[in-house]
Amino acid sequence: MIDINADLGESFGAWTMGADEALLDQVTSANIACGFHAGDPRTMDASVARAAERGVTVGAHVSYPDLVGFGRRQIKVSPEELITDVLYQIGALDAFCRRHGTEVRYVKAHGALYNDLAGDEQLAAALGQAVAAYSAGLSVLALAGSPAVGVLRQQGLRVVAEGFADRGYTAGGRLVPRRQPGAVLTDPAAVAERGWRIATGAAIEAEDGSPLALEVGSLCVHGDTPGAVDLARELRAVLSARNVEVAAFA
Repeated sequence: MIDINADLGESFGAWTMGADEALLDQVTSANIACGFHAGDPRTMDASVARAAERGVTVGAHVSYPDLVGFGRRQIKVSPEELITDVLYQIGALDAFCRRHGTEVRYVKAHGALYNDLAGDEQLAAALGQAVAAYSAGLSVLALAGSPAVGVLRQQGLRVVAEGFADRGYTAGGRLVPRRQPGAVLTDPAAVAERGWRIATGAAIEAEDGSPLALEVGSLCVHGDTPGAVDLARELRAVLSARNVEVAAFA
């Protein structure tokens, strides 16, 4: 069994990002932007409403405060700043969930924060403190194989290791930086094959050609990847055809 998640609710004001309506028909979990890297009150409200209508699990997609850089710029913050910023974002999304009869079930960091958490145990611990302070029942999505997984589990949180069907990997299991060639995969067949291999524990090819095996509970398809809907649709079709059940982890 595997979960498929996507980053949604990343429009802002008159600016539209992604094909959220179509993606919600393919995913089982929705990482909804909470206003720090994208999203606004109207977008958050509409995103939660659409997810609730389809029975898609809602997660808080938290970020550094970086609307201009879409959350992809590294910002140095103290542990206390991260704790309060994460609490603020979860609480904002939870308000819209209450309006629409659903709830925030998990937390996933976005962009630069996600990558920083994977290698910074102090930062990962701060994220864990924020999540636990809001609700110990929340799950956390974290990069499979990263130290953050162990740090968060030590805090008593349920951690779901995450793999990326549409991203390139280094030999060490980290994501290839977006500025480098091969960082983002856009061919539906290639994404589906990679996603199936990750989901079943089979080795994929890292950027240097070496084999890399990951243990994951959720697969991500980025909502802003070109052709994201086609990627998610093909991924889900291949998983189902090969007897891998697609269902939400939370």
